[in-house]
Amino acid sequence: MIVESSSKKKALLLVDLQNDFCPGGSLAIAEGDAVIPIANQLQSYFDLVVASKDWHPKNHTSFVDLWPIHCVQHTAGSDFHESLDTARIDKIIFKGMDEAIDSYSAFFDNEHLRKTELDDYLKSENVTELYVMGLATDYCVKYSCLDAVKLGYKVYLIEDGCRGVGLKPNDISDAIEEMRNRGVIVIQSKEIR
Repeated sequence: MIVESSSKKKALLLVDLQNDFCPGGSLAIAEGDAVIPIANQLQSYFDLVVASKDWHPKNHTSFVDLWPIHCVQHTAGSDFHESLDTARIDKIIFKGMDEAIDSYSAFFDNEHLRKTELDDYLKSENVTELYVMGLATDYCVKYSCLDAVKLGYKVYLIEDGCRGVGLKPNDISDAIEEMRNRGVIVIQSKEIR
């Protein structure tokens, strides 16, 4: 699959490439940092690069019963991984700021009560194709891809640019299959040139 140029723009969405999701972080994903070189390599192929950040208040509801404390606003854990090239990032989207509702997707909170600014930004920039990679395959990446499809984007999952949590043995493969079944096109980074 070759990325074709056209009057419509294509964007790369880097999902939550933050310290707390990488080895050594409070919610570390195995080999989470292995996707950083892929993110750096791919950025120059796109009209726009957008990055999402989990940006939780310290009393966020998910810390009580779901996840360890992670990506608290203005902490080192919420920073982008130090190896990520941030010079090409055009827009940062903050999510998970409501202490009562989590937000896996870069587009909406989990209850779909509030949108982030991502959809409006992409539409204002005439983006029709969205390429998604990051952390984690079976949570924030999956829900971002599914919402993007619902919002009318042509969505590509860069599979080797993702790593998953995998709480259960099949969670990651099931997530990829669900995305594929909903219209997400699954590709590898080498197909982008």
